[in-house]
Amino acid sequence: MGTVTRVAVTVTFLRMDQAPREPAPALPHGMQLVRVESPTVAFYRYLYNTVGNSYVWWLRRTTTDEELAALLRHRAVALFVLYAKGEPAGFFELDARAWPDINLSYFGLMPHAIGKGVGFAFLRRAVDEVWRAGATGMTVNTCTADHPRALPTYGRAGFYVVRQAREVWNVPNSLNMPIPPGLRV
Repeated sequence: MGTVTRVAVTVTFLRMDQAPREPAPALPHGMQLVRVESPTVAFYRYLYNTVGNSYVWWLRRTTTDEELAALLRHRAVALFVLYAKGEPAGFFELDARAWPDINLSYFGLMPHAIGKGVGFAFLRRAVDEVWRAGATGMTVNTCTADHPRALPTYGRAGFYVVRQAREVWNVPNSLNMPIPPGLRV
């Protein structure tokens, strides 16, 4: 694996047991959500690496192309991309392999879309997709490496905290990821 940077985070595991009662806010003008029917590994890596670069999203970077292709082909895994005037602005991944729960495996905005007031409306699209599919529960986790508004936004959408855990990650230096100094062990 080579040299690593040790990164300490607190992971918060969240759950939602029923659909929100209030309707989702509209996405801003010029934005649309598209389900990617057969995502390529290259497109997925572009989304994952761009959205997650500032938040130490590293695990899928170490996944082989073959493993990632198999995951993306799995009928219980769905990828949705938010577009703003034709350009990707964010994505989320839903994993229903633990049915009747669906996990929001990844959720985030591209750097150029952050701070534009779209995060909550985009998250509600993910939540609405889960309940529309007939799930009985939705899970997600976030950590202290994620955007500081992530946890409050999940709470606002209707998630509650199940538990928290302290984790230390060995992030391979070969990934050339920016690691915030406050997270280094």
